[in-house]
Amino acid sequence: MKFKILISFLFLLIISACSKDESGEDNDTDNTVSKVLNRQTTGSSARDLLSDNTFTSMIIEVVYVEGFEPTESALNNFTTFLENRTYKPNGITVEKRAIPSPGKTTYSLEDIADIEIEHRTHYNTSNQIAVWAYFSDRKSDNDSEENNTVVLGTAYWNTSFVIYQETVESFSNSPFEPDRTLLETTVINHEFGHILGLTNLGTPLQSEHEDEEHPKHCDIENCLMYWASESAANLSDMAGMSTAPQLDAQCIADLQANGGK
Repeated sequence: MKFKILISFLFLLIISACSKDESGEDNDTDNTVSKVLNRQTTGSSARDLLSDNTFTSMIIEVVYVEGFEPTESALNNFTTFLENRTYKPNGITVEKRAIPSPGKTTYSLEDIADIEIEHRTHYNTSNQIAVWAYFSDRKSDNDSEENNTVVLGTAYWNTSFVIYQETVESFSNSPFEPDRTLLETTVINHEFGHILGLTNLGTPLQSEHEDEEHPKHCDIENCLMYWASESAANLSDMAGMSTAPQLDAQCIADLQANGGK
């Protein structure tokens, strides 16, 4: 019993440690492409991602360490999430590839940013906005056994997020744990929700629903953007779920007011 309670408590905290604001200082340019435009604060490109005012298409660059590939179903669910919430009439494309392990024992956000700078190939063009998603082979250095905290993902720049895939895999596909695709979908969509400016992170609130105790998260317990989503509050409940949590009506209203669907 104590073991189950501990795991549930760890799971409660997984999605609470997710959104970090990091500003890029690298002014690299590649011909007419300005890489610095993809190294801004989390949520600052929400309207560009949501609307077709400037960018009519989106490309998602999914890079994973060999042996830590996300499930195809989770990526399909992510694409559906984007199609349901954004206006990109010229389409959303996912490009996926593997890279060798960087050889880290844990990852700091600085490590993650350095890996992106080295390996990212897609940046914004005149009409296409680019997103980077990295799936790591090691855990976050913010994990703490002492405080019983585990980090599954982090949105750290305006078009960048990391999923700590090793950790995701360790918390899924076992008895009393959720299906891996379900957990991956939940974490990916939650982190991208922050990149879309939720909650009050670049997409203005249309109603008061930011959680005062957990800023930048929704205070509705069954919302995808809740600090510890209802589905994640209890492993046994999530293990029995067939779909990931969805955005609640207030979060959707925020996105619609900022140019989304």
